[in-house]
Amino acid sequence: MLIFLDIDGVMVPAAGWKSPQILADGFPAFSHRAVGVLRDLISVNDTMVLTTSHKSKYTIDEWKGIFERRGIKITRLQRLDNNSNNLTRKDEILNWVNSNSMDENFVIIDDDKSLFDLPRFFKEHLILTSSLVGLTTEHVERFKAIANGSLQLQ
Repeated sequence: MLIFLDIDGVMVPAAGWKSPQILADGFPAFSHRAVGVLRDLISVNDTMVLTTSHKSKYTIDEWKGIFERRGIKITRLQRLDNNSNNLTRKDEILNWVNSNSMDENFVIIDDDKSLFDLPRFFKEHLILTSSLVGLTTEHVERFKAIANGSLQLQ
């Protein structure tokens, strides 16, 4: 499975009234709840594609280290291209899809509301988190439904 993953508002809740804890590597700590959920959802065969605005600040190996220090082992990691044209997240993802082979199921985990404007097919694969809360166990059922192709649209 291909997993498009944002960080702020997904792995790091964006509570504007308090600064996140910064770890020794200079990056914020992930929510323990989000770490547990993501660890339970992903497998070694999944490919993670970082969509975060921080994606170009670190190399792929540095990102793998950031995840590993926070308790998540990712072997297959990619990222969207640098967003030098200030595109919306929706357009960044669609550009990546148009430039890359997508021969596997996918899910998009993000808090960016611009993703509501995705074409219906892509929106069916979206898990939109609350920026203040991030990824929670409430998202597990939808993730599994997307992963096994049994999602029932309302």
